[in-house]
This record gives sequence, C-alpha cells and structure tokens, in this order.
Amino acid sequence: MLEFFQHSFSTLSHGFIGYIIPFLFVLTIVVFFHELGHFLVARWNGVKVLTFSLGFGPEIIGFNDRHNTRWKISAIPLGGYVKFFGDESEASTPSSAALSTMSAEERQGSFHHKRVGQRAAIVAAGPIANFILAIVIFTCLFTFFGKPSTTAQVDTVQAGSAAEKAGFQSGDVIKSIDGSAIGSFSDMQRIVGIKAGEQLAFSIKRGDSTVELKATPEMKEVKDSFGNVHRLGVLGITRATAAGEVTTERVGPAAAFVLGVKETWFVVDRTLAYIGGVFTGREAADQIGGPMRIAQISGQVATIGLTALIHLAAVLSISIGLLNLFPVPLLDGGHLLFYVVEAVRGRPLSERAQEYGFRIGLGLVLMLMVFATYNDILHLAAS
Repeated sequence: MLEFFQHSFSTLSHGFIGYIIPFLFVLTIVVFFHELGHFLVARWNGVKVLTFSLGFGPEIIGFNDRHNTRWKISAIPLGGYVKFFGDESEASTPSSAALSTMSAEERQGSFHHKRVGQRAAIVAAGPIANFILAIVIFTCLFTFFGKPSTTAQVDTVQAGSAAEKAGFQSGDVIKSIDGSAIGSFSDMQRIVGIKAGEQLAFSIKRGDSTVELKATPEMKEVKDSFGNVHRLGVLGITRATAAGEVTTERVGPAAAFVLGVKETWFVVDRTLAYIGGVFTGREAADQIGGPMRIAQISGQVATIGLTALIHLAAVLSISIGLLNLFPVPLLDGGHLLFYVVEAVRGRPLSERAQEYGFRIGLGLVLMLMVFATYNDILHLAAS
C-alpha cells in the first residue's frame, strides 16, 4: 500500500511544474468569472461586497477598491468566494447576531435583507456566468479558428463489431443519425459516444443510393493520445484521413455564436447523462475526478497549445457551473433551494433548519472530494 501511494505521489510530482501552471491558469479563469457573476449582480442590487477572493485561506496579496471591497489572492488556489455584508462565513451563511443589530441604513446593503428574488438572482449569477464564459470561449474559437470538418465516411469496418452486424460497408458515408444531420466524422463520434446500448437509426449514402441501417453502439474502453482511458459508445468503424481531407469551415460571428451555444449544451447534456448513468449503474463512477486529475489533464492539454487549454477552460467552466447548481446546501443550488422554499412558505426556513442543511451539505461535499481524490490517486497510479 505504501508503494502504491509513493508511486502516485511521484507520478504527480514528476510533472508538477508542467501540471500546476496550466491548472492554475484554467482554474483561475473559471473561478474568477464565477465569482464575478455573484459580485456584479450583488452590486447591481445594492449589496455591499466585503471580499472578493481567488482561493481560500491566508491572503497572499490584495487591495481595497473605492467601495472598500477587499480583492485578494489567497494561499489555497482551489476555488474562491465573494463575501457579502451580513455573511457569517464564505458560504454566505447569515450572521444572526450581526443581522439583528443592523441599522436601517446598514440593512440597505445587507445581502440577507434583500428580497428573495434578488438573493436568488445574485446566487444564480455565478453558475450563469460560467455558462456565458463557455459560450464566449467557444464562439471566439469558432470565429477565429473555424470548424474542422472531415466527411463521415467509413473506411474500415471491424470484424464482429456493431457496425458489421448492422451492415455497414467500406465507402459508406453517414448523412444522419436519428434524423440529426451529420456534417463530419467527429459529429458522428460524439453522438455514438454517448449512446452506448441504445439503438440508433443511420441514413447512409452508398454510391448513388441511400440506405437505412440500425445499429447499437457498444460500450468500450478507449485510450486518448495521452493514454487516458474513457468509456464510450463505439460502432467499430474507422476513418483514414489523407492529406487535404481535413478541412476548416470558416464561420461568421453569428454562426459561431450558434455553434458556441450548441457546444455548451452538448457538454451539459453529456455531463448530465453521465451523472444519470452513474446513479442507474450504466456508467462507472471512477471517471469522477478532482483537482489532481484536472491538473494532470491541464498539463497534458497544454502540450497541444494555448487554444486547446482555453477550450478546456470552457469545458471546466460548464462543469463547475453545473456542479454549483446541484440542490446541495453549501453550493449555489442549495441556496436556491432554500429560496424556493422561502418563496412558497412566505418566510425563510428557521435558523436551525438552515444550519442542519449546511452541515449535511458540507458532509456531502467533503465525501465527494474524498471520493474524487481517491479516484485521482488510482488514476495516477495506473498511468
């Protein structure tokens, strides 16, 4: 067991510099915009913001703006927070003692004295900012770099595969799946990858005729170029791209925006499908990763280039936005759940009920962190 952990530590330490800089670059962008969403909507609603922190723990460097908000970078770079006037902690739990002694003027700037709709808007602004960031990044990437495209042509069909059983042949060109047009081989891969075990209807161009086929992708373990293992739906067809066959389609800003929204929704849909699959037993929970896995992937992606790293930031931004919307006390979604209850009841939950809720939320978040870290260690030991 000791050797196991020593190997895991040495694996991470070996690429520490190569991992940590890209990791901090990606995480800082995502956390900054998340907290900026909270900050801006709070300011627009007249809430006094005490602290805007990137990271937790002791302050490394900081300054006060003209509104006396303390902007700072803290020692533990695994998140961030915005602390409002009237908050007892960084999780925006109310300070009952402070709230009860506030003057009428102080209540004007207190987060907890705002209407429930205003508080909900402030809390929801963080995850929404993450989704907006992702759309902006994807839009810029499509605008300035275009959309790579390769015809969804079948060059080889693996023996015994789902494609062979369905009747695919070399030279077939996939035109649509379940009625959705397929513009490239990667479009086909993305749909098939998330539909393992589900029967799909394919419209195929074969010579001068159109053929309709039905195939059920099989769940397979697939290694990427870095050796990371992913479980994906696979048909068993390959595409051999020759020089000049990979084209880049130039798109205007409006079309790039539409593609950016679609790309963001694809990541949301894929993430929710995976989480649902974990609860139903269709997916393995060992794909859930924590900071060490994100650091490793950041370092790997950074070797491809800055564009790939920024793309990763968009994907991570969506993931953090979704995670924060889960109805777990302590997360943004938990606060929103409390506000929904408050709106229905006409009054907030009791202080004791909220305290128990936050304790349960803290326990759930800690368990998730421990589980993700355990997965990270196993992953690093196997790499």
